[in-house]
Amino acid sequence: MLMNLPNLLTLSRILVIPALCGAFWLPGSWSNGVPLGLFIIAGVTDWLDGHIARRYGQHSDLGRFLDPVADKLLVSATILMLVAFDRIAGITVLAAIVILCREILVAGLREFLAELRVRLPVTKLAKWKTAVQMVAIGFLLANDSGPAWVQAPLIGHVGLWIAALVTLYTGYDYLQAALHHVTASEPAAKPVESGKIGAPSRLK
Repeated sequence: MLMNLPNLLTLSRILVIPALCGAFWLPGSWSNGVPLGLFIIAGVTDWLDGHIARRYGQHSDLGRFLDPVADKLLVSATILMLVAFDRIAGITVLAAIVILCREILVAGLREFLAELRVRLPVTKLAKWKTAVQMVAIGFLLANDSGPAWVQAPLIGHVGLWIAALVTLYTGYDYLQAALHHVTASEPAAKPVESGKIGAPSRLK
């Protein structure tokens, strides 16, 4: 069950990242088309592995671990390459930073809560954010390869800002939900007995 089809599809999404990043250095329009094609294939595997896992009951702990990691690696690496090649430039870089910081925050919260055996489920709004984010990245990868009237870079930049604004909300929502478990896991402070000099006021 460790290397079932859904897990292999998820793993392929991680393995495609070096090829996607390297394709940015291809000459001419290849530097747009190849990364976009690889990103679309990766997006299809993201939907397909979840569909197969649900339909055939091929869920596993490895899959639950790999799936969000693969998504975050793919998105983070692609955004970094888009910034490096000036396809995300100017003030829109702030939107990219917001998205990356949110991914790191949520990953840290999930790691901490995993030790407490608490799950942090994905909200519907977060799923919509991911969808908008992926579409925006797709348009940014297409760059100026398509028809001029499509204005792919503009659509990509606007979509990235929408994703970043929703990211701020969902990130705060996740943080608020997780803080309840974080504070509940801390030991309660012991009262100080009177007359004892130097007694600690609280547990460190």
